[in-house]
Amino acid sequence: MKETDRSAGGYPRGPVALMTRVYKQILPGVRRELDGWRALAEAMPDPELRKQAIDSMETKRFHCQGGAVYAAARPDRLDELIPLIVALQTISDYLDNLCDRSTSLDADDFRLLHRSMLDAVTPGAPLTDYYALRSEREDGGYLHALVRRCQDAIIRLPAYGRVQQHVRDLVGLYGDLQVYKHIAKPEREPRLLEWWERHRSAYPDLRWNEFAAATGSTLGMFMLFVAACDPELTPEMAGRIREHYFPSICGLHILLDYLIDQAEDQAGGDLNFCSYFESREVLDERMLRMVRAARQSADRLPAPMFHRMIVEGLVALYLSDPKVKRQREVRHTARQMMKGSPWTRVFFWLNSHWIRKAL
Repeated sequence: MKETDRSAGGYPRGPVALMTRVYKQILPGVRRELDGWRALAEAMPDPELRKQAIDSMETKRFHCQGGAVYAAARPDRLDELIPLIVALQTISDYLDNLCDRSTSLDADDFRLLHRSMLDAVTPGAPLTDYYALRSEREDGGYLHALVRRCQDAIIRLPAYGRVQQHVRDLVGLYGDLQVYKHIAKPEREPRLLEWWERHRSAYPDLRWNEFAAATGSTLGMFMLFVAACDPELTPEMAGRIREHYFPSICGLHILLDYLIDQAEDQAGGDLNFCSYFESREVLDERMLRMVRAARQSADRLPAPMFHRMIVEGLVALYLSDPKVKRQREVRHTARQMMKGSPWTRVFFWLNSHWIRKAL
């Protein structure tokens, strides 16, 4: 297929067109946004909050860069999408650091912190003291500013009303996960399993750890933001996007992240959802099932080529990570997942020779 880039608007038509748009338009915008948030973080009065905000931007910068790839689908809406995606992802990464390295193990504290994400995707929601249940509270207005940035961008998306409930549902599940996986270790698995029991009937093909992984992805939210740029979006299409992204594409995203982090999570005693598969063979089987489901979901959406590039790019991005080479069993799984997809190999090459050097 001839690859063209309709620069005036619309989805990029192939890997080179996508990456060209990303490097020329998306990454500079992400850099500007993060530079602004970094300056605000550096002015935080509380040293612990300041440390976690700055650390989250330094170690998880690629989350914002990767998430903002979705803005490449709507170059006419970069002024809304890039600030929105970067601000919401920055909230997510900051709160993850706060909970992961927390001075607290209080579920109510974690729940209140993540209320900020729900408020961020709810136009007109009043702000509150999200730190009320912890000792570190003086952030100089950082978290409130992030929430307002999201709200201000969202009200400029013409069809946001048709995706809002889907976005809130995904943000709610994300918050649930962050609460249950950060409480005291003896309570984590029982609470996660209780949570799964409330949802398992809706996802009969999933295991509990796959569902939990899927809830940790922000990609479905970002795609719904893109969809909300279309004033002709129908409620039916909004529902299709949510269903095709969650759980398959979202689940693949986070399981890949856990896949390559197995060695360091084991060394650190951290929860890793890939460790709950009973053997390497089962892990390989379930990862292959997830990548096939994600590809099928991508092919059933409008602009399927764009969504397939997202899926193949995810596989390539994670499997080209240097961590893979240091883990023999992960290398085996990676080889299985790379089979049968020329696009994955194209993105693997781009990641190995171009993308990682530029990020």
